[in-house]
Amino acid sequence: MAKQMKATDARLKTVDELKTSLLDLRKAQFNLRFQRASGQNEGLAQVKQVRRDIARVKTILAEKASSASKS
Repeated sequence: MAKQMKATDARLKTVDELKTSLLDLRKAQFNLRFQRASGQNEGLAQVKQVRRDIARVKTILAEKASSASKS
């Protein structure tokens, strides 16, 4: 699994790049859930990291949408 996404790096990305990252993270989350259900779990740390990265990306997307609507 990739390193944790940093908020400062994510803020430099465009909205389209963030949406692509969100889609990739959701696929990774699905794969981890599938592995856990089939007994091939690699560890809960990765599940936790992916969940937090998803939340981070969604928060930054909301910030960008809020700032765009104020402008």
